[in-house]
Amino acid sequence: MKNQDRGMLLVDCQSQQDHRRIRIDRVGVKGLRHPIEVRDRSFATQSTVATVSLLVDLPHHFKGTHMSRFVEVLNAHGRLIHVRNLFSIVHALQKRLDAEVAHLIMEFPYFLEKKAPATGAEGLVDYQVRFEAAACGAETDFVMTAIIPVTTLCPCSKAISDRGAHNQRGYVTASIRSGEPIWIEELIEIVESSASSPVYSLLKRPDEKFVTEHAYDHPVFVEDLVRNVAVRLNSHCDVLWYRVEAENMESIHNHAAYALVEKHSGDNGGG
Repeated sequence: MKNQDRGMLLVDCQSQQDHRRIRIDRVGVKGLRHPIEVRDRSFATQSTVATVSLLVDLPHHFKGTHMSRFVEVLNAHGRLIHVRNLFSIVHALQKRLDAEVAHLIMEFPYFLEKKAPATGAEGLVDYQVRFEAAACGAETDFVMTAIIPVTTLCPCSKAISDRGAHNQRGYVTASIRSGEPIWIEELIEIVESSASSPVYSLLKRPDEKFVTEHAYDHPVFVEDLVRNVAVRLNSHCDVLWYRVEAENMESIHNHAAYALVEKHSGDNGGG
């Protein structure tokens, strides 16, 4: 049999009818690694590598989706993906997969140059950032998330102790929707200014003294931390919605402390 004849016999199983009548909300590919370029407030752009998920809905009558088409859509937008192209990708997914809903999720490390607070010594700090772009028909949505490490010092420990107070590394996961684009750096600054202290990659002894004393002078519970972030986001004219989670890796307990606050439509973030 000739190769051409064999090709004519290939069966498209994904397009076969399915009789269970169960719609699938999200189906596609995850774990793709792809170079991307994001806006950098200090250097215009920053090149990094994202882990990408491409997902669509699947009507109940289709047995499966065409996985190769997801990768084709991503590759069609070039070797280096720009953030400004995100919605063109999700719209292309809708068209190529004949889908009503499409999602594009990119998670990537983002690096900032930070100066130590006393000596000015420079070092790079990495943050985990996630972009989620979605389209439902003609409607689009975009959520930016950053995971930001901070230092927190316990107010109760400070109040009851004759010497010192216990502190811990905390991680704040801040997600926002905004009317206008907001710098990744701006979201990081909002969170870091809400904690006892930022974290740094390079600290000399004068810096360590500064950070330790600054944290002691600015104690926060995990509840204070999410509320402080919420207050700052509530006052930002471009932020439409947020979800702020904080998890403190306790230094004297065998558990973590956790808090979450979310702004719902129509409220002021307080309830």
